[in-house]
Amino acid sequence: VQLVESGGGLVQPGGSLRLSCAASGFTLSSWGMSWVRRAPGKGLEWVSTIKAGDGDTTYSDSVKGRFTISRDNAENTLYLQMNSLQSDDTAVYYCEGPGGKRGQGTQVTVSS
Repeated sequence: VQLVESGGGLVQPGGSLRLSCAASGFTLSSWGMSWVRRAPGKGLEWVSTIKAGDGDTTYSDSVKGRFTISRDNAENTLYLQMNSLQSDDTAVYYCEGPGGKRGQGTQVTVSS
């Protein structure tokens, strides 16, 4: 199982980013997949989950209505579309898969 996140960067408040998580070693659509994040000096925070199969999605209250989780089964890739970004969204973002496996993370910094 390998997960590789990408797409982070520096963005101004109100801006958008799309994170990607390329999966290998397993079929992404067969597992529930999540995005989690760690803000500076804080613990790990769950952001969103997409269920296996039907792809039902759930979001934390802090991102609901602004973030969208999705997957491309053909590309075996997980995405997180992030809109209306706020300074509180600054964190390292990780995708999480089977057995709680996470990638190396991608840094998102929201600042003017």
